[in-house]
Amino acid sequence: MIHPSSLIDPQAKIHETVKIGPFCIVGPNVEIGANCVLKSHIVIDGHTTIGEGNIFFQGCSIGAPPQDTSYKDEPTRTVIGNNNTFREYVSIHRGTLKENSITQVGNNCFFMAYVHAGHDVGVGNNVVIANSTNFAGHVKIGDRVIIGGGTNISQFVTLGRGAYIGGASAIDRDIPVFCTAMGNRVYLKGINIIGLRRQGYTKQEISEVVDFYRTMESSALSPRAFVDHAEFMAEFKDNRVVQEMVEQIKKTEIGIAPFNS
Repeated sequence: MIHPSSLIDPQAKIHETVKIGPFCIVGPNVEIGANCVLKSHIVIDGHTTIGEGNIFFQGCSIGAPPQDTSYKDEPTRTVIGNNNTFREYVSIHRGTLKENSITQVGNNCFFMAYVHAGHDVGVGNNVVIANSTNFAGHVKIGDRVIIGGGTNISQFVTLGRGAYIGGASAIDRDIPVFCTAMGNRVYLKGINIIGLRRQGYTKQEISEVVDFYRTMESSALSPRAFVDHAEFMAEFKDNRVVQEMVEQIKKTEIGIAPFNS
């Protein structure tokens, strides 16, 4: 199952069902689970753990050292879950000691060609990332986020679960859960109603989320100040998505993206 032109370190732990095509390189501290496929010309390096059913197309670089001048070859890690697809020339760098030492990808994600995930990035489950998108260090991506091609995300940004990002965006602020956003610099555009429907939320719940967003958008207060007013929040106290959005707004350290003016 391993092409003779590939170089696999004998210390690497490769499941017997893994298929490795020509001209691949796998380092000594790599572990690859069942039914993974490495097409060709792929380098997997560092302390990297890969789950089951992942497919890597030609030219991928996984677990390379971070592009961080403070990194001194510490044994930081890259951890990838199950059933992900990494198209041509995807690069994912290992973590640093600045956070928890791990760059992590969940399950069932689709990385299209030329996507780059920097050190200490965390990607959830069922995430779709279109071509030529770049994540700087420490970016966090929630479950079921969809990101349009050519998007660039600066360090420490969080995209809440279910967010939808338009192509060619430049993101330097957090995006709350189930919000749509786009632009350079990015701005909030509305609520991802289709995403909410797909996740099984009721019409009533979705209507409440939209009402909350529009009320916050039209307020003279900042989002953080708005969610701190109990009288504004009373009617939304039982809505799961609104409460998740409120928590993200309260916790953000870099602020959320501005509303579309």
